[in-house]
Amino acid sequence: MPVPPTAAARSSVTPTPTLAAPPARPAPRAHRRTDAPPAGAAVEKKAVEKKGEQAAGDVVRWAVFCCVLVPVVLVVYGTSLAGAAGAALGLVSVTAACRLLLRRSERGLRAETPHGGHRR
Repeated sequence: MPVPPTAAARSSVTPTPTLAAPPARPAPRAHRRTDAPPAGAAVEKKAVEKKGEQAAGDVVRWAVFCCVLVPVVLVVYGTSLAGAAGAALGLVSVTAACRLLLRRSERGLRAETPHGGHRR
């Protein structure tokens, strides 16, 4: 019994591969700022400390926002006021404890730096 012809055999056009390799890109070149301070400069260290303090403040602000938002969402979705108040109280206590620990660790880091704290 003869084999039926395939679509590729009937067509005069040769099929092209569907997944072609992307063209090769040249490697990225490293750019170096000439106006940047040296790597170990005190200015850079202070900027990093300031950025860390801002990040800690952002975390605390988001936590306070969640302490307000979660009970409102719970009440909207049918939880009792007592249940939402309990959740709010729990969130506030956890947020306060985390804030206390965060501030304490910041003070400890400042004390470890040579010019940041009172201890040497």
